This record gives sequence, C-alpha cells and structure tokens, in this order.
Amino acid sequence: MAIGRIHQRRRLRAAEGALLAALLQLLAACGSAPPPRPLPPPAPVADAVSWPRGEVLKLAMQSYRCGLREGYFSQPLLTVIDYSLPSHEPRLWVIDVERREVLHHDLVAHGEGSGGTMAVAFSNDDGSHQSSLGLFRTDESYIGRFGYSLRLSGLEPGFNDRARERAIVLHGSSDVSQWYVERWGTIGRSWGCPAVPVEVAPRIIDRIAGGSAVFAYYPDPQWLQQSRFLRCDVQLAELQP
Repeated sequence: MAIGRIHQRRRLRAAEGALLAALLQLLAACGSAPPPRPLPPPAPVADAVSWPRGEVLKLAMQSYRCGLREGYFSQPLLTVIDYSLPSHEPRLWVIDVERREVLHHDLVAHGEGSGGTMAVAFSNDDGSHQSSLGLFRTDESYIGRFGYSLRLSGLEPGFNDRARERAIVLHGSSDVSQWYVERWGTIGRSWGCPAVPVEVAPRIIDRIAGGSAVFAYYPDPQWLQQSRFLRCDVQLAELQP
C-alpha cells in the first residue's frame, strides 16, 4: 500500500512538472512575440487650391489671350487681382497658364482713395491714391522707396495707362499680412499700388517680372463696357481649377 502511494505521488509530481514546463514554454513564447505594430497616422489632407471665381477667371483669360495675340506678353503667367473681395481675404493669384497651376495666392492692398476694407472707387489720375483696373504688363524690377519693387505698364487708355507716370508698382508692405488682419481686422492701404506681404514680394516679383500679365478686376460698368481686351475675338482655351 505504501509503495502504491509513493508511485502515485511520483506520477502527480511528474504531471505537475510537465504542466509547469508547458506554462513556462507558453510564457516564453508570449514574451518573445513582437509587439503589435501601431497603426500609421492618417495622412494629412492637403488644402484645396483656391482659384479666382469663375466669372473673374473667364474675364482674366479673355484679356490675357487678347493681350497675348497683340504681342504684349512673353511669359505664360497671369496675375489676377479681384478688388471686389474684401482686403482681409487673399485676392491675388499668380497662375501658370500653360500648366494650369496656381503659383501664389496672397493678400494684396488697394489704394487708400479706393475705400476702406472694400475697394469701391478706381482711377487713372495722378494724386488720386486710387487703384486702377484692367490689364497691365509687368516690366523691370528695381530697388526703390519700398524696397524690391516691380514696375507695371497699364495697357488700357483711360483706365490704367498712366501707371508708369503714377509710379504704380508691385511691392512688399509690412502692414499687408495675416498678423495685421488678426490685429486690426483688415490690412493697410497704399497710394494705388498693389502691395503684397513683404515676405513673399521677392518671390512674386522674380516670378512675374519681364513681360507677364496682371489683370485687376472690379465690376465697374464703364470699364466692363469699354475695355477692348474683353472684346477681341480670340479662341479661349479652357482654364478650370
């Protein structure tokens, strides 16, 4: 009887040892398993590229094509300024026409004589401190009173053809900035020049200088009716965002 009990205890110890070994092996296997791979972070969603409003873009392209046909432009670049938008919104676009790509979209100031946050009056007269409408050609860059600047030639008699005489140029301005908008609710104004944020002015100037188009828009009835660049017969290529 005693011998039977001894064998029974030995079999029990052997079973316990086998069970313990199996548990240790399982724990070792669990410990050596690689941790689960974390899920990758979601890809950032790119901001949609903003384009000028459809009706403004159509008029800008009409003017650009007419000017191109008449030999005014040597670069496939079109800068659009929509003065019907408030000054605290980005309302200047630089567009690569051939690649159908927006290169810049920034704030731009209007003349102090044209209005407050909203521009409502435009002029071709010297001393008016108002912005001018219509089609311009970019000319040479230079260093002047406002630093690195770009001369513009107005191509529309009676509307902007005194731009050189009035020293209407594209330049940078420290009060044309998002910081200024957040502090004051608007941006500074100029004496008629399309002033842009000072940090982007050199890049814009270098990109568009020397024979590209600038189109300044506002729904002014007289200009819309009389601008020859809005009426020449050209085949317009589609330019859609």
